[in-house]
Amino acid sequence: MTNNNPGTLKRWWTALRKPSTKYSVLAIATFFFVAGIIFWGGFNTGMEATNQLEFCIGCHEMRDTVYQEYKKTIHYSNRTGVRAVCSDCHVPKDWTHKLLRKAKASFEIWGKIIGAIDTPEKFEAKRMTLATHEWERMKDSGSRECRNCHNFEAMSGQIQKQTVFNKHMKAKDEGQTCIDCHKGIAHHLPKEYHDPDEEE
Repeated sequence: MTNNNPGTLKRWWTALRKPSTKYSVLAIATFFFVAGIIFWGGFNTGMEATNQLEFCIGCHEMRDTVYQEYKKTIHYSNRTGVRAVCSDCHVPKDWTHKLLRKAKASFEIWGKIIGAIDTPEKFEAKRMTLATHEWERMKDSGSRECRNCHNFEAMSGQIQKQTVFNKHMKAKDEGQTCIDCHKGIAHHLPKEYHDPDEEE
């Protein structure tokens, strides 16, 4: 039986505020400092482990669908040997946005539990919805993850084909972002997708 007596709460609060008679303030502060470092290191190590390609493809929903598509793209294999893995495109680099993205991604575990896309057929049926969510996320962030590697200012008119360079500069001037033109760059486009530019 709990005692909700205000005097009891006051005694507890007073006891919590009193200095310890057994340990010095320095010892307590040192303990919490070291514990904080261990917690932070463990938390960050765990979060970074979920950014590894091996972790991502450990899920068969991805391994048998979009991973196979990605392996045929320039982001996987190219002349310079620079590989962009899943997290490079789908997880922000900065801490705040990364933590928010990881928190949102944790809700996707429910889909895994109930088998929402556990066969290629189920995945294809939801591909347009899944792709649209990702395109909207990228658009809202100004294609932040793309710009970790690609930058309008770093593009060279001498190295890029002139028509491509001109399109990029026009996109920059119009405030467009990578995902406006580069849908389907690493994964197949959904069957239902229609390019607005092709309809003009």
